[in-house]
Amino acid sequence: MNLDLTQKTAIVCGSTQGIGRASAVELALMGANVTLMARNEASLQETISALDVSKGQIHRYIVADFSNTENVKKAIEGYLTQFPEVHILVNNTGGPSGGPIIDAKPEQFLATFEMHLINNQILVQAIVPSMKKAGFGRIVNIISTSVKQPIVGLGVSNTIRWAVASWAKTLSLEIGKFGITVNNVLPGYTKTGRLDTVNKLRAEATGKTVDEVATQLESEIPIGRFAEPEEVAAAVAFLCSPAAAVISGINLPVDGGKTGSL
Repeated sequence: MNLDLTQKTAIVCGSTQGIGRASAVELALMGANVTLMARNEASLQETISALDVSKGQIHRYIVADFSNTENVKKAIEGYLTQFPEVHILVNNTGGPSGGPIIDAKPEQFLATFEMHLINNQILVQAIVPSMKKAGFGRIVNIISTSVKQPIVGLGVSNTIRWAVASWAKTLSLEIGKFGITVNNVLPGYTKTGRLDTVNKLRAEATGKTVDEVATQLESEIPIGRFAEPEEVAAAVAFLCSPAAAVISGINLPVDGGKTGSL
């Protein structure tokens, strides 16, 4: 199986913590040159120091604030002016605050739409020409199992994740002929700061402790535990590999079997 990403360059968004960071680490281990993209420069520098360089990889970072689409556009354009070759894009942005959809304000939907779908579009439009030139491209969007089954209490997130999934499927139909695949990884309950926030919100809503909420959630997962970020990153990394060349346009749950649909 060809998992070698030597001489390939990957841009990984939201890559200073959680699944994004774990994905960057895994891609570097497979030989890729990894460019991190996030807003905190100190965290970016710290993360770069954790990436493998045993195959001569050169790692870089881009400082960008995903709450500002114009900032993202300028940041990626500036980077590509200096380093135009990109073969892999991992779109990963933190989710919006939770709450019932009936209570969500219209501006919450607009802000989340821009942070996720519009930024994805900006990055793809900037990077795909390089992928076409190379005849190799991998685009992986880290979204959520809410694409398959809405998650109670995450109304805005459920809505926008669906939009991203449909966007990705459409894109896969258009650019597959250039050797570019587009896939979505759908993490289930994973040990990240996002899960901590969800557990806290549920605890407040139900009057239970955070530990009680966590125990209940784990009991609903067939494998009996939450995923580690590195386990989700393994799926991301495989989809970025040469071995995954004919896998495109799919939604891949990485959730311990919890999702109740195929």
